[in-house]
Amino acid sequence: MTTQPEQILENNLVAQLEGLNYKKVVIKDEQDLISNFKIQLEKHNKVSLNHKEFKQVLNYINKGNIFQRAKVLRERVPYINEKGDTKTVELINQIHWCQNEFQVTQQVTIEGSYKNRYDVTILINGLPLVQIELKRRGLELKEAFNQTNRYERHSYGAGHGLFQFIQLFVISNGVNTKYYANNPVKARSFKQTFYWTDVKNKLITQLSKFTEEFLEPCHVSKMITRYIVLNESQKILMVLRPYQFYATEAIIDRVKTTTKFGYIWHTTGSGKTLTSFKTAQILTNLPIVHKVVFVVDRKDLDYQTTKEFNSFSKGSIDGTNNTKTLVKQMSGDNKLIVTTIQKLNTAISKKRYLSQMEGLKDKRIVFIFDECHRSQFGKTHNDIKNFFQESQMFGFTGTPIFEDNVSNNEFGKRTTTMLFDTCLHKYVITDAIRDENVLKFSIEYIRTFKKKDGIADINVEAIDEAEVMKDPRRLNNISDYIILNHNRKTHNREFTAIFCVPSIPILIEYYNLFHEKKQKKLHDLKIATIFSYGANEDDKDAVGFVEDSEFLAAAEPEAEYNTKHSRDSLEEFIGYYNKDFNTNFTTKDSQSFYNYYNDVARRVKNKQVDVLLVVNMFLTGFDSKSLNTLYVDKNLKYHGLIQAFSRTNRILNELKSQGNIVCFRNLKPATDEAITLFSNIDAKDEIILKPYEEYITLFNQAFIELLQITPTVNSVNDLPSEEEELKFIRAFRELMRLKNVLATFTEFEFDDVSMDEQGFEDYKSKYLDLYDKAKSHNQKEKVSILGDIDFELELIHRDEINVAYILKLLSKLKDATPEEQERQKKALIDLISGDTKLRSKRELIEKFVQDNLPHIEDSEDIPDEFETFWDAEKITAINKLSKDENLDSEKLEKIIGEYLFTEKSPMRDDVIGMMKTRPSLKERGSTAERITSKILKFVETFISGISG
Repeated sequence: MTTQPEQILENNLVAQLEGLNYKKVVIKDEQDLISNFKIQLEKHNKVSLNHKEFKQVLNYINKGNIFQRAKVLRERVPYINEKGDTKTVELINQIHWCQNEFQVTQQVTIEGSYKNRYDVTILINGLPLVQIELKRRGLELKEAFNQTNRYERHSYGAGHGLFQFIQLFVISNGVNTKYYANNPVKARSFKQTFYWTDVKNKLITQLSKFTEEFLEPCHVSKMITRYIVLNESQKILMVLRPYQFYATEAIIDRVKTTTKFGYIWHTTGSGKTLTSFKTAQILTNLPIVHKVVFVVDRKDLDYQTTKEFNSFSKGSIDGTNNTKTLVKQMSGDNKLIVTTIQKLNTAISKKRYLSQMEGLKDKRIVFIFDECHRSQFGKTHNDIKNFFQESQMFGFTGTPIFEDNVSNNEFGKRTTTMLFDTCLHKYVITDAIRDENVLKFSIEYIRTFKKKDGIADINVEAIDEAEVMKDPRRLNNISDYIILNHNRKTHNREFTAIFCVPSIPILIEYYNLFHEKKQKKLHDLKIATIFSYGANEDDKDAVGFVEDSEFLAAAEPEAEYNTKHSRDSLEEFIGYYNKDFNTNFTTKDSQSFYNYYNDVARRVKNKQVDVLLVVNMFLTGFDSKSLNTLYVDKNLKYHGLIQAFSRTNRILNELKSQGNIVCFRNLKPATDEAITLFSNIDAKDEIILKPYEEYITLFNQAFIELLQITPTVNSVNDLPSEEEELKFIRAFRELMRLKNVLATFTEFEFDDVSMDEQGFEDYKSKYLDLYDKAKSHNQKEKVSILGDIDFELELIHRDEINVAYILKLLSKLKDATPEEQERQKKALIDLISGDTKLRSKRELIEKFVQDNLPHIEDSEDIPDEFETFWDAEKITAINKLSKDENLDSEKLEKIIGEYLFTEKSPMRDDVIGMMKTRPSLKERGSTAERITSKILKFVETFISGISG
């Protein structure tokens, strides 16, 4: 039997659940359901309820919608007994979730507007809390999803509405199994259905394995009581995805069993805020934890996170508008606090707050740092750690700092692992794309200029690239391209876009171009912008709009700009915004500017702004599901690139199928490097420092070499030529590098080296002056090539960041050991197995990886080799189909071509017409159906989704 009937699937599932200690119960209709509920409720609460008392309970819980009933489920239900006393019963034990009554039933029939019969229902304390709908193997999983929607409309609310207490749905066709939270139909989306996995993100799709892991009574009860969040602002239920569950559990276990630090690496867009909220919420209930402090690194994120946390649980936190409020909360009864790292630093460093903060030094405070790749690499991290001596620190990041993307500061090079210790759970970009928890990226690289015909190769020492990039003709062409293509990219403005540019002067030019074209009626796009104008008007706690230093480290350095001019321009642009939206914002006071920032964010999310022009703002930490396109005219790399691209990859609905990235610069090498780094779960995350004594020796040797060039500070003045000055610069630069490394050791003092601190500072002054001089003298004269190029836009390359793309990237890791290559090969095959679009192609891709890939010396040849392999396999398959079914191969190819064009299944007469031997009239129907099925399978395997 090739398909497994639903009844067999259902019976096997019920038998397996019985083996997991569910008690099977026969429930035919609502009356049976209510009778059983009374028995189980009494058993769970160890009480006996008479008819009148039970009726009170039944009436009390029979009110409200799905969300309100979810709240009732988690409360005690009151009733008045025969003596007139008010008593309560518990519907579910949330503290000891295993201590509930677990039952399973099947084929319950409820009659509402129509009569419906449900497949398998899990009852906890008599209430139907998990509903399982099954489809036979070979049918699409979405049919089961649609069926639960139909039941919600037609019968779940009938009678006493006990089926409105469902918390989780499970849908399965035997080979694929997913779960999702119950919600009103309009709040459901198939995009919000999830596979379960093991702790290493390996998918668990088979129904029997899923049942064993997920439907085990203690686990499913834990998911319901602990890992469903009731979102107060949207009035919906949100269930955690497996990686969110494992990360939360890992931190809780870490806090319960150790005082060690740790961090979570979950790719950008995968829902870290929900994970961190649930983690914080559970930790606040642990007696050993004094407080939980959630730390963000920007004032706008302070507001945004407070709002989101309170949406998950109304009134769970108060915002910390200033340091005084923070100190009051830290020394008060607030168990959960959200604040900025700047305010926290002020609270522990300013004398006026120390008397209130001193008492917290030895308290068990858990700090959770959001986006810990950004703010944790300066002095503040050490200051917080040293002040709160009994604290425990955890970080969340989508883009950790590794050896490959680490930047240097006065404390030397430090990775995320060096600051936060062990990575407790990983969920990387390949995992998220495979699981469809974030969208893939579709990246277009647009060439914006090319060499004129008849011009020889431009071969000069230094091309003035900046001149080309900011040429008005190029900027005009790009703005025209955006105007022309924006509707196509955003599905006629169903979605919005961000346009990131390299500097504020360029942003101003772009804005003016868009504005002028709008005045001429060339477009009707709503364009908005925001940028920081020089030194922001910091508030007393220095928590104004501070640029994201780590992001800037991951972007190319930009030229200085005229602060006054940029602020005047921003004021003018805000004036246009005020006119568009009838608002009254200004840069003239910091609160109004901050309100403008929040208003822009809100209107982008509400699709009232079509294109938001930015330099750095909004490229990190800004989440908008309605944003699907990023236009890029800016050099990005590593975590800066992934963070910026990830503004577009939030899952929303069927229409939003990908994040569109349109690059007007050649970022392909940088993109490939970034995707490779953040797809590699074994990326090197620690920079091994040598012992302190070795660096002392190296410093002293470097000092001797410096003295050989310049014996005294004043002798720097007497260096005879630029060549000698350059030698001094190089010698002191090495000395300075070693001093920065030494400064990371707590024991470092200048007394340990042969150079005193004053001497170092004196030489440093000379170095800085000479460095500027050498830099300007050695700069080659840049040659203009504007006369040799044409400015025109042309699509030169498109990448889809999917599993096939990542396969190509990771195959470039040729320097790995044979064992490492074998491990990577296995990981790749696992990835392919998990990709629903590649499932039909798995065996062939696996064959290519195993047999062909090892023999390809140059990774650049992989696409061509794969195409050759695929064509050969395609010909083999079509020949086999022709031979097995005795078909005319030319007619077969014609029918396949027509199907690809029309997407309509071949007509039966056409299928019969290509058979060399016609079947009898009796057999024609089944024969045509069999051959058609093989044709569709061939197309699915060899043609559908194979490009890109």
